[in-house]
Amino acid sequence: MILAALLLLAVGTYGFRLAGPLLHGRFQPSAEVRRLLSIGAAVLLVALLATAALTQGHGFAGWARPAGVLAGAVLAWRKAPFMVVVAAAAATTALLRLAGVP
Repeated sequence: MILAALLLLAVGTYGFRLAGPLLHGRFQPSAEVRRLLSIGAAVLLVALLATAALTQGHGFAGWARPAGVLAGAVLAWRKAPFMVVVAAAAATTALLRLAGVP
């Protein structure tokens, strides 16, 4: 059963990857579909960010990690260099955890 599920997922993944080159230039989505795909990609990225920043295991990750993400987001919004954004986010989280904030 597990092997069949793995094979099905492998075939599906390969099919998705193969569809791009095969359909390139043959399929033109409408402007509405392109707009919805763009919104869907943004929603997916925000959901991924939220689950990574707020959860650990099956529970809340604590306040230090979201604070670090918030610090990084503010610096990214202010167009700081990427290394500064990463270092500030990590430092914020580390300092809050050092101070005892979970």
